[in-house]
Amino acid sequence: MSHTAHIPSHRKPRRSASKLALRAGVAGGVLGTIAVAGAAGPANAEPVTETIEMPTLGSLETGSGLASAVAASAEASQQEALDQSLQTQENLALQKAAKEAKKARAEADRKAAAEKAEKARLKAEAEARAEQERKEAQERASRTSERTQLTSTSGSGGSSDSGSSSGSSAGSNESQTQAPSGSAAAIVAFARAQVGDSYVTGGTGPNSWDCSGLVQAAYREAGIDLPRISYEQSSMGTSVSLDNLQPGDILYWGSRSGSYHVAIYVGGGNYVGAQNSSTGVVERSLDWDMPSGAVRLL
Repeated sequence: MSHTAHIPSHRKPRRSASKLALRAGVAGGVLGTIAVAGAAGPANAEPVTETIEMPTLGSLETGSGLASAVAASAEASQQEALDQSLQTQENLALQKAAKEAKKARAEADRKAAAEKAEKARLKAEAEARAEQERKEAQERASRTSERTQLTSTSGSGGSSDSGSSSGSSAGSNESQTQAPSGSAAAIVAFARAQVGDSYVTGGTGPNSWDCSGLVQAAYREAGIDLPRISYEQSSMGTSVSLDNLQPGDILYWGSRSGSYHVAIYVGGGNYVGAQNSSTGVVERSLDWDMPSGAVRLL
């Protein structure tokens, strides 16, 4: 094979020095054998008129061919390393993009869940407010109906009738600004201090009340003991008309001897009472739920 033949990138391993020496020895032996054969030939043999040029056995390992092979191999190795580096960078970029996409999806899901929970909370609060307003309206309607029935059956001979007939003038109480004093001040202060407490049937404090339990505890602050039941409380003292109320007076709903609800007038056209389980203890205007009458014990 000529030394100019194409050498592929996966060239054969370079022959070791021992192999080259062996080949040179073989070639020398061959040449020696030819020379001996020529010398031992017949004397009348024709003289050799041309020489035969033997090929150079080491021509395949010339420097230029080896340098080309080494350069090609180095270039191939460098290209392979570059390809591997680019592939590694591409894999890392894909992994990073996948992690960022997963994180973005998780954040979007979290925000969506938070918005859904907030909408549900607002809806529940709105429904709760609507339900409370509905119950209050039903409570007022029920009291109005009961008051009408009790008033119609209580007769015209009781002092409670004079109180109920004066409801049209109750608006004048809103202009009353007299400040309570003495026992009335203690009663009013105690009643107002309980605003916001819960309503519990049979409750007598300190954090939950029913209507008569609150009135009884407020009057105890002034040193006055009242019965526990609302109709018994409204039967005590002196009956007063709704246009002549004073702070500390007991308001009642129904007939004086058969009231079903009581509260304390605190002045300025307002009263404090333990209304129901929906509202608890509140301060309201007389116009919000007009009482049937009032009694004075002070």
